Amino acid sequence: MLKKRNLFLILIALVPLTFILTQCFNGAPPDPRGEVYAGSASCQKCHKAQYDSYIQTAHYTTSRQASPHTISGSFAKGLNSLDYGYGLKVVMENRGDSLYQAAYQNGKQTGVAPFDISIGGVKAETYLYWKGKQLYELPVSYFSTIHSWANSPGYIPDRVNFNRPILRKCLECHTSYISELPPDGKELGFEKASLIMGIDCERCHGPAANHVNFHTDNPDEKKPKYITTYKSLTRSQKMDACAVCHSGNKMVPQKSTFDFQMGDTLNRFVGPDAFAGAATPPTLDVHGNQNALLSSSKCYIMTNMDCGTCHNPHVKQEQNIALFTQKCLSCHSEAQHNFCTLAPKLGTAINTYCINCHMPQKASHVISLTAFNGKMNPPYEVRTHHIAIYPGETKKVMAFIKGEKVK
Repeated sequence: MLKKRNLFLILIALVPLTFILTQCFNGAPPDPRGEVYAGSASCQKCHKAQYDSYIQTAHYTTSRQASPHTISGSFAKGLNSLDYGYGLKVVMENRGDSLYQAAYQNGKQTGVAPFDISIGGVKAETYLYWKGKQLYELPVSYFSTIHSWANSPGYIPDRVNFNRPILRKCLECHTSYISELPPDGKELGFEKASLIMGIDCERCHGPAANHVNFHTDNPDEKKPKYITTYKSLTRSQKMDACAVCHSGNKMVPQKSTFDFQMGDTLNRFVGPDAFAGAATPPTLDVHGNQNALLSSSKCYIMTNMDCGTCHNPHVKQEQNIALFTQKCLSCHSEAQHNFCTLAPKLGTAINTYCINCHMPQKASHVISLTAFNGKMNPPYEVRTHHIAIYPGETKKVMAFIKGEKVK
């Protein structure tokens, strides 16, 4: 009996090794996260529809190699610079070998660095560059909402700085993995070759080498083995899985959240006091803090909803107001006596404007920007996830429907 048990344990231990050998023979490099990871490409064989859809989403494209295809701002003359005033400007230049941001003071170049990595993409893009083993943020970003170059988040709007380092915390939400150099080494920074851009399948589903191997050998088995599925999690676990990156800028990890896997408890990574205190919607910034904002909503408190109630992470849904409005109407109806009291006045517009009334765009106090040659300071707006009644927004929507001037 003992021999059989030992044989079983040996076979289980060999599963990752089998995967490694398979990868080697296929010419695929090993995953930098370890032997139990298979890499997102391995998901295509059995989950092609989900994979092809997911690679179009904001999660997957939240970090990409910078190129003319992943940089939305213009490099055309007249549209490729940010003027800081007093003879200081940054110009976005295509120098043939690469794309650059170059700073000029009264026509003399004072600094230059290449576009290496593009971060974000829905509302804005900011850019990083490698200098040795360290990553730095470029001084100018692109903001889709104003269709313009503007100062990067965290930068003083009248100075140009190429030396703002990127910390692991930034990369933990915009990449799937990167390995830090040992703190006792001669260099600080990251192992460049270990970088896995975007949020890949295994960042959310966990290491999949055993899963891939088992189902490759047992194609008729339809029940997912050696992988954690979203539907198998408790509500708290589901919320924690999203909260890893959607809990605001004040959450300081005690250990790397690259190690967080579906089903983990977030408090193990950020400490028991991370979410303590009297944080209320008026004090919560809309940038990146969707978890706390949603959790403070009556819709969340009085139901069993979680992030997945409205969001399908495998599908590109951002900006689809009509789709999310239908999520609201699936719970709120006349039959359930919880329908919108303004429905008679809204008419068919009720099918479009739930989100704008109850989850309006709000200005972030964490991110500010200066654009249009330093003469404009537009707000950086993000849709709040605190679902509530906002009288001012309701008035705006009603005025818009009536064709009146929106104040």
